[in-house]
Amino acid sequence: MSYYSAKTIEAGDIEAAHERVKAALQEQGFGILTEINLQATLKEKIGADFRPYRILGACNPSLAHKALQAEDKIGTMLPCNVIIQQVAAEVFEVAAVDPVASMQAVENEALAEVATDVRDKLKAVIAAL
Repeated sequence: MSYYSAKTIEAGDIEAAHERVKAALQEQGFGILTEINLQATLKEKIGADFRPYRILGACNPSLAHKALQAEDKIGTMLPCNVIIQQVAAEVFEVAAVDPVASMQAVENEALAEVATDVRDKLKAVIAAL
């Protein structure tokens, strides 16, 4: 089982790719709780040059609420990460975690149902790009 879904898209720069991903997430009821600019962080912390790479912490509030009701420690696996990384000039890969794969160690049937719903929505985000 793969732990992510991914798609390559063309965009002028990472900001344009970010806007497309953000809009697709919003269509599926997700907001972005956190954003890490890995390129800037690695440069600042260790002086390393790295390609444009963002990690978005996406959350669908109603599904997060259901997951927390089913399993109170599941917050350790929230929010769902979505990455945007440059793979060539004006070409970006967008990948989203598969929550079914990441949560399969938690033996909770109610949580598995929520994880499936989240996975379906994240796959729809990737397909819409």
